[in-house]
Amino acid sequence: MHLDSSILTIITFLPAVGALVLLLLPRQGRVIQWGALAISLVTFAVSLHLVAHYELGRSGFQFEQNVSWIRSPAIRYHLGIDGLSLWLVMLTTFLAPLGVLVSWRAIETRTKEFYVLFLLQQTAMLGVFVSLDLFLYYAFWEMTLVPMTLVIGMYGIERGRQAAIKFFLYTFIPSALLLVGIIWLYSKTGTFDFVELQARMPGMVAGTPELAVMLASLAFLLAFAVKVPVFPLHGWLSDGLREAPAAMAMILAGKLGLYSLLRFHVELFPIQAERVAPWMVALGAIGILYGALMALVQKDIKRVAAYATLSGVSFAVLGIYSFATNGINGAVFQTLNEGVTGAALFMLIGMLYERYRTYDIAAYGGLAARMPWMASLFVVTGLSFIGLPILNGFIGEFLILSGTFITHPRWAVAGTFGVILSAAYMLWLIQRTFYGKETAITPQFAFGDLNGREKVALWPAIFFMLWMGVASSVWLRAIESVPPDIAARSAIVAHSQSTIIYRLVAGVKK
Repeated sequence: MHLDSSILTIITFLPAVGALVLLLLPRQGRVIQWGALAISLVTFAVSLHLVAHYELGRSGFQFEQNVSWIRSPAIRYHLGIDGLSLWLVMLTTFLAPLGVLVSWRAIETRTKEFYVLFLLQQTAMLGVFVSLDLFLYYAFWEMTLVPMTLVIGMYGIERGRQAAIKFFLYTFIPSALLLVGIIWLYSKTGTFDFVELQARMPGMVAGTPELAVMLASLAFLLAFAVKVPVFPLHGWLSDGLREAPAAMAMILAGKLGLYSLLRFHVELFPIQAERVAPWMVALGAIGILYGALMALVQKDIKRVAAYATLSGVSFAVLGIYSFATNGINGAVFQTLNEGVTGAALFMLIGMLYERYRTYDIAAYGGLAARMPWMASLFVVTGLSFIGLPILNGFIGEFLILSGTFITHPRWAVAGTFGVILSAAYMLWLIQRTFYGKETAITPQFAFGDLNGREKVALWPAIFFMLWMGVASSVWLRAIESVPPDIAARSAIVAHSQSTIIYRLVAGVKK
């Protein structure tokens, strides 16, 4: 189909075109909100073409668009998706209209600026997921910093500017090292194209000092690890999520960094990734426990969610560097879980803040009697974070821990304790907020429980928590990786310097 060759460009730049349209719209009434909602819904509808026409069982990238962009240096406009990027593109377009809905009342000033930045952030994220030229990828990667930094600074509640500066510095400085690594690769291979790099890397590695290759791989790893974030590079996370509006907090942590670890660290530098894997597994397990323990002692409801996010993405790091089939599949699934469940949690917290104007947990109590719908959906979301069977969190954590147990059993056991701690902090949060003694706190506007708009924003996320839990094979068929067993793979690597070790996430055997 002719549309297949340009569909990724259309999906990627539709939000940016929509942002330009919003700039021309008047500020009267809810015109900007309705415009942003229409643009995000159209983008999501167009992206469904990918699911409808994605070919399970076909290797390599699909929906490719590959044309020359700049002759010297050789930079190409190369887009494509596989089993990993398919669901991340869909997750991004799915969350966008929910983000607009949850911001409807929360963003009452400078609405045009907010929604323009929000849509530009969508384009930047989609570009990261579909770019197969490292120069193009880096341009989108850097573009993601700008809207997020501006939104945190402009709409932060208490320390927005400080949080924005911290976020920018934490993520920009390692990204400069990433650029150095990309240019170094180009100097050695003569290409920025990811597919060509995979083919040329074995020969390049064989003729290059081992230390140089390792340093280049570490430049990639550091930039991605900060964006995840991997413990102990999480210093921006708590303040960033605390100050960001709910719509931006939904997309701030996890997806970009975890995708990039798999695509551009593990796949481009498989030997080096294996060598640092024990350290990354250890940091993943420590991050699980640290995030859970920190969540247990927080007095601020949004910081609980921030540290819960740290614990959740650390599970994915554990799975990626387990180098086991179940672990890698579980890591990709967990990335989707964090997107869906984390979005629901931040939406619910944002709705609480709209009503009561505080994140202080001690101010709440007994809200279930006033808001039964919100209490019920908060409980379902909390149980998904805990990993209750039949919900999506269980599948991701089970695959990760079962895969990691094969290669790093001690760290898998440590990660299991994180599951127990997650039940402690989440049930504690629910009990303190919605049950127990009712407090005298009063809402800032008339209605208390969820209204129709809020239910429309929340129900899709709740639905996918259940669907991903009971029908996980629907998602895993596309993301399943098929690496050989660890011993056989190590022998292959030692013998051939890796032909870029089996596309860990290319994915596609049923």
